[in-house]
Amino acid sequence: MLMITGATGALGKLVTARLADRDDVLVGTRAPAPGQRRVDFDDPSSLDFTGVTTLLVISAGAAEDDVVAARHEAVITAAEKAGVGHLVYTSLSGDGDHLTYALAHRWTERRLLRSTLRWTVLRNGLYAEFLAAIAAPGPDGTIAAPLGDGRLAAVARADLADVAVRVATDPAPHAGRTYELVGEQPLSGTDLAEALGGRYQPGTLTATREAITTAAEALPFQVPMLLSTYSAIAGGFLDGTSIADNQLRALLGRAPRSALEVYAATVR
Repeated sequence: MLMITGATGALGKLVTARLADRDDVLVGTRAPAPGQRRVDFDDPSSLDFTGVTTLLVISAGAAEDDVVAARHEAVITAAEKAGVGHLVYTSLSGDGDHLTYALAHRWTERRLLRSTLRWTVLRNGLYAEFLAAIAAPGPDGTIAAPLGDGRLAAVARADLADVAVRVATDPAPHAGRTYELVGEQPLSGTDLAEALGGRYQPGTLTATREAITTAAEALPFQVPMLLSTYSAIAGGFLDGTSIADNQLRALLGRAPRSALEVYAATVR
C-alpha cells in the first residue's frame, strides 16, 4: 500500500490525480474526505501508517524551522514504528542551502540517514509556478522583483509530480538515493519579461522587504524566506550550475516541460 501525505497541497494534488485509478493508494490529509485517512503532522496520534509499504512524504509546509522539524520527526518515527518499508521525501535542491528554509529539509535528510527505514530523497528545485508568484508583473507590465542579473533553474511542478509517482510506485531501485531535480534552462528577469511582452526593472531588497512586511497576508517568518530567495537568485546560487548530476530528465524519461511557458501561463 502506498500512502501520500500532504495530498491536498499543490504538489500532492498532482500526485494523487496521477494515481486516482489505483486501489492500492491511500490519501493522507489533515481534513480527509470520505475514503481518505486523517494525517496531521501536528497530531502524532493521527499518524497511523499500519499496512503502508511505501510512504510518500510531501514536505510539511512553510513554518518555523522547529515546527517543521518536529512534524518530520513525528512522521519518520511513526513510519519506523509501523514498519513502513520505504519512505520517499520531497526535499529542496542542493543549491538551495543559502535559503533560510533549507535547514529543515537538511535536518530531515539527516534524520532519514539515521532511521531504520529504506528511503529516497527527491531534492526538488523551486517551482516555475512559485516564480510566477514572486516575480509577477505589475499593472503596467513591469517585473520589479529584485532578481538582479541572476537566473533560476525553475522546474514545472507537474514534472516533479511525475518523478514522485515514478519513484513512489517502484521505490526499490531508488533506495538510498538522493536525486537533484532542477530545471535545465535557468530563467532571468529579462527572460520572464520578454515572455510576457513587458519589461524588467529590478527593485531593491529594501523596497521588497517593506512591501512584503506591510502585506496583510505575510507571516513574520515568511519575510526572510522570500528575501533569501530573491538574494540567492540574484547572487547566482540557484541557476543550476552547481548541480553536478541533475536527474530530472533521466527520471522523467523525456524532456522537461518548459519552465518559461509554465511561468507565463501561470501569470496570465
